Formats: sequence, structure tokens, C-alpha cells
Amino acid sequence: MSELFGAIGQVKSVYTLVDFYQYIKTVEYLICVAFFVGFPLFFRYLHRSGDAARQSSH
Repeated sequence: MSELFGAIGQVKSVYTLVDFYQYIKTVEYLICVAFFVGFPLFFRYLHRSGDAARQSSH
């Protein structure tokens, strides 16, 4: 697992179509996980009640 996180952002040499597809699919899954975690947090941030928003700004 640490190898996967260490390889993020590095240019990787792929030699076959299967290697390329696996690499692209892994990146796509990481983007989906980030979206599924980030969007509900962002949605809750946008739709806070007015009282909670006023209290947090002070």
C-alpha cells in the first residue's frame, strides 16, 4: 500500500495495454474516492444554517 502512495504523481513506464489500463483505472478510483469524501463535506459546508455560520465567523 505504501508503494502505491509513493508512486502517485510519478511518471510510470508502461509496456503493455494491460499495464496502461490498470494504471489509469487506479488513478480513476483514487479520484472517485476523493470526490465521494470531499463532495459531502463541501455540500454540508455550503448548506450550513445561518446561526452556525455566524458563530464560526466570530
